[in-house]
Amino acid sequence: MLRTPSGGAGHGTAATDSGLMSIGAVLNTLRDEFPEVTISKIRFLESEGLIEPQRTPSGYRKFSPADVERLGQVLRMQRDHYLPLKVIREHLDAIARGEAAPLPVVGRQRDGEAALEVAEGPTAARIARDELLAAAGIEDRELSEWESYGLVTPLADGVYDAEAVTVAALVVELGRFGIEPRHLRAMKAAADREAGLVDQVVAPLKRHRNPQTRAHAEARTKELAALTVRLHGALVQTALGVRLP
Repeated sequence: MLRTPSGGAGHGTAATDSGLMSIGAVLNTLRDEFPEVTISKIRFLESEGLIEPQRTPSGYRKFSPADVERLGQVLRMQRDHYLPLKVIREHLDAIARGEAAPLPVVGRQRDGEAALEVAEGPTAARIARDELLAAAGIEDRELSEWESYGLVTPLADGVYDAEAVTVAALVVELGRFGIEPRHLRAMKAAADREAGLVDQVVAPLKRHRNPQTRAHAEARTKELAALTVRLHGALVQTALGVRLP
């Protein structure tokens, strides 16, 4: 459960009411559980209709505890169940209406099209190309360009993992500042080197005969990945001489 400041704040209350949080405060709250989350990610989820924070007269976002809790639910469903944002939004909206809404997961049909099924646990991410294009709001030729730079890579059967949606959203966001996909090849190369280092550390666990030890390798990989992302972010902030909220 996410920790939020005490005190409620209903819709329509003033932005200075107790319990409302700035986007920076929300980011700090979420990062305890989701170290990879960014302000751009929160803004993207808002643009997709997953949350509707209040706005001050000056246009600043103010988030209620309910907004923060919903953000946590969205991020959890993306991380644990690899659901497209449209499905997450419909699921949470149904719950908000008091409807019984079994948790869907993304499955695959024989013809290769994405299909939704009801299941208890997480499944492997499978996002169709048209879903990725719709989520990122881009044209097919743009996605092909990103693929040529290695920023997004389809899986063996031509679909994408759920993280491709996050990558696409960030590429679009950076593009608004004039940073083109070809400029991001250095970031991709750095990420590959960091991933290689993590793989080197966990490789002995993955090769172990004991199934429990091999299972532990996945948990260790996630832990190291989170630490690597945090270190990378800290190094970038240090190099730029800035501190993000």
